[in-house]
Amino acid sequence: MAYRWLFIFLEGDDDERFFDRVIKPMYERIYDHVQFSQYSQMKRKTVNNFLRSINAMRAEYLFVSDLDESPCVTAKKARLASEFEKLSEDRILIVCKEIESWYLAGLNDEGCRQIRIPPSYNTDRITKEQFNDMMPKKFASRIDFMQEIMKVFDRETALTKNTSFGYFTRKCEGETR
Repeated sequence: MAYRWLFIFLEGDDDERFFDRVIKPMYERIYDHVQFSQYSQMKRKTVNNFLRSINAMRAEYLFVSDLDESPCVTAKKARLASEFEKLSEDRILIVCKEIESWYLAGLNDEGCRQIRIPPSYNTDRITKEQFNDMMPKKFASRIDFMQEIMKVFDRETALTKNTSFGYFTRKCEGETR
């Protein structure tokens, strides 16, 4: 059986923290090696060369981006594919709206009580700014807040509270079966 690599391109540290804890374990069932790369820290040429190398070694990759201010997923994918010419649109996955929405999606009512934030029932439109505003003063930093959320993160709750997390997870599970 061939050695299987999966490269996951992410925007930044918050994305990597989430993917390492929640997403990577799903993929480790079928890949021998799962590696993250933060493309926002790389030059466009470096990303394109990396994608070329991945394709040459017949490895697989995912390219994850926040929707941010794009009007729709299709427009965001098209913009990324034009920015990175070696990027295939079918390997792009979009987080709606930002990764912070996925963090909050995993909080059930008990998790919200433990962290001391009000419950939310749909996190699709949560922005970084809204996330930051929700952070109780007891946390020294966003990272502390995110790490506490990860301690009580409930995947099943997240599936019901965030559309793009549900889509991503179903796609991931389809690939890992």
